Amino acid sequence: MATTQIPSRHPATRGAVSSVAPNQTLYLSGLPDKLQKDDLRRCLYCLCSTHGPVLDIVALKTAKMRGQAHVTFKDIQCASSAMRALNGFEFFGKPMKIQYAKSKSDTIAKLDGTFKIPTFAQPEEAEATSDDQPTDLQRAVFGAPPTAGKAAAEPAASKDKPEEPKGVKRGREEEEEEEEDSDGSAMEMEESDDE
Repeated sequence: MATTQIPSRHPATRGAVSSVAPNQTLYLSGLPDKLQKDDLRRCLYCLCSTHGPVLDIVALKTAKMRGQAHVTFKDIQCASSAMRALNGFEFFGKPMKIQYAKSKSDTIAKLDGTFKIPTFAQPEEAEATSDDQPTDLQRAVFGAPPTAGKAAAEPAASKDKPEEPKGVKRGREEEEEEEEDSDGSAMEMEESDDE
């Protein structure tokens, strides 16, 4: 007796099978673009938390990641259950496509203790000029004295001169006399009003 394969009801599950190993993080695509990021995260949390504890949801609204999200579950069984149940699920009028994520989530790596802060390679030009000595442009911009002979001699000469006062400050005695005059006139007026 020959066996026949019954096609899947969900259009998202038809086609090629994912070759990515099972993972605690699911990659969701085909999500609506028009939802706000907070609303999308909240709806995905409500939808996915029925299949197990959700640790993290990453939904970015950049041009590259629009309509996509990563949902991290506590264990692989919960992630597999959510993937089977929600793959092809119509979410705000669009069918979701769900796959296992290609790499371990940063949240899981932090919990495992294997998280490493990503380092970005510097361009070759920056490495070639990144001596301990700053360049003339850096000195000019950031306030370090320039290395030229004339410019170095002028600040040294200006340090020898004593600083002159920039303005004249009024003495305290004058202020006190003015205050007494204004207080005395106010007292006289009060006395004259009482009469």
